[in-house]
Amino acid sequence: MNVAQGAVDLLVHNVGTLITMRGAPGPRSGAGMAEIGAVAGGAVAIADGLILAAGREEDVRDQIAGRAILQELDAQGRLLTPGLIDPHTHLVHGGSREHELALKLRGVSYLEILAQGGGILSTVEMTRAATEDELYAKAKKSLDTMLLHGATTVEAKSGYGLTLEDELKQLRVAKRLQETHAVDVVSTFMGAHAVPKEYKGCADAYVELVTGVMLPEVKRLGLAEFCDVFCEHGVFTVDQSRAILRAARALGFGLKIHADEIESLCGAELAAELGCISAEHLLAATDEGLNAMAQAGVVAVCLPATSFNLCASRHARARAMIEMGVPVALATDDNPGSSPTESLQLVMTLACLHLRMTPEEVITALTINAAHAIGRADRVGSLEVGKQADLVLYDAQNLAYLPYHFGINHVDTVVKKGRIVVTDGKVVSS
Repeated sequence: MNVAQGAVDLLVHNVGTLITMRGAPGPRSGAGMAEIGAVAGGAVAIADGLILAAGREEDVRDQIAGRAILQELDAQGRLLTPGLIDPHTHLVHGGSREHELALKLRGVSYLEILAQGGGILSTVEMTRAATEDELYAKAKKSLDTMLLHGATTVEAKSGYGLTLEDELKQLRVAKRLQETHAVDVVSTFMGAHAVPKEYKGCADAYVELVTGVMLPEVKRLGLAEFCDVFCEHGVFTVDQSRAILRAARALGFGLKIHADEIESLCGAELAAELGCISAEHLLAATDEGLNAMAQAGVVAVCLPATSFNLCASRHARARAMIEMGVPVALATDDNPGSSPTESLQLVMTLACLHLRMTPEEVITALTINAAHAIGRADRVGSLEVGKQADLVLYDAQNLAYLPYHFGINHVDTVVKKGRIVVTDGKVVSS
């Protein structure tokens, strides 16, 4: 039976392996993370930016029979997946922190650098000093690189302003990117990323500023969908984090939390208690916390590039999470200090080697589970009829080749909302 009448804007055909990620309505966990809906000899038909049909080429052609095909893309037997989704980045910021590399090599820890006024606080100074246009230009360059490497939807956190105006400045830049760039940008307010220098020793007063002033204004202006907080020793306590997230929930924000990255503070337990959509990092999360997250359906966003770059002695226990039934997503954590990378393909390799995830689990974590981690699974993350036509064609014959052959960009073509935006490994429209 033919689908609704009208022209097919784009037909991607002769796909060697098509990864559809069709399946359960919720985020995938346990054995379900290996179920990727692979189809040999596939095709995808697109109209008006949405998927008309996806599956075996003969079935797709039957469904669109009699319709004009305006453009065709021959996949030449290569691998095609849904557009990659990066559900945890700090995209908008000023400056860089390569000067901290020497400190890391001497064994100075992340929290020690922060306590000395470096780390996040160093970036805060550079972000405050930057104009909106400067922040936009820098973030757009990173977003172009993300797109070039296959990311079609990206979450962007604030958190390098730590004053009302500077937080709003970051969020306005993210909104401008959402309005002007091919990549979809989902904004998260993270005024509770660190305690600013001017509030040193007065963290509770800063929490009151976040809950009483910043959150209401961000909500009034409609500049963020989610609220995040860095629950960590020397940053925000569990009680302070709970107060911030409760205030955010009362205003209608979705909740996220940087939890148990360096020390176990029961951040995973707090994520489950509050029903956060996701908990991030989780290197030090307890079994009790992970089990609670599994019961509550909280997505674990693991960030292997961060633990790799910080030379951490341990990594997030993704294998245990999967076995416990926690849905796992992956992200770059792109930021100027602990994870200065825009490449989700690097994350693929690190997730396999350090988190012991299979290629199938990795692609699930970077598509449908990542979509669930930012509340976008109804429109992206899988190749299903009616969803946004976000696709990535790789110069690779199979999925395992992507993490196996590391250090290069395998992307050949990116389709965003039915439009080719990367071709021959080059951005043609952003």
